[in-house]
Amino acid sequence: MKQESYNLFRSADIQTILQTLDSELKSRNESPFWRDRVVPFSEAILSVLVPLRDAEMLFNPEGVAVSELTPELFFRWSDFVSLKTLAFTIQKSNEVRVLLRTKLDDAVCKNYKSIDLKILGDYLAKNSVNLDNEALDFPISNYNLHQGVSNVIKSLL
Repeated sequence: MKQESYNLFRSADIQTILQTLDSELKSRNESPFWRDRVVPFSEAILSVLVPLRDAEMLFNPEGVAVSELTPELFFRWSDFVSLKTLAFTIQKSNEVRVLLRTKLDDAVCKNYKSIDLKILGDYLAKNSVNLDNEALDFPISNYNLHQGVSNVIKSLL
């Protein structure tokens, strides 16, 4: 990964990160098939991770506290199963106004402020993820597609 990618994820806003990805896609003349998927997928993930970063409440898919948003953490959450779990974690946390399902300190979790799930929720619903029942699975083809999208993003960073 390029050092610029670490700096970008560490402190930039969502739009700056997305513009950087879009510029890289265009400069590499990436296929429209991938270009049409990379930015919306990245926006869906970042719509939750950036607010968590800004609130100093980042955690990995195992619920362990993480000090900064890095490309590696982004890719951990880009796994489609993990992303679905993140959506339900934030949804449940929004309902009780406490960050749930993490190993963060209780005092930190109590300072949780609701995160808007519209972008992530719309994205997941568009990709056949049931947003009412966490136990229901989604088509394996959607998982495989998102592995491909993640690989394209890795090549950009």
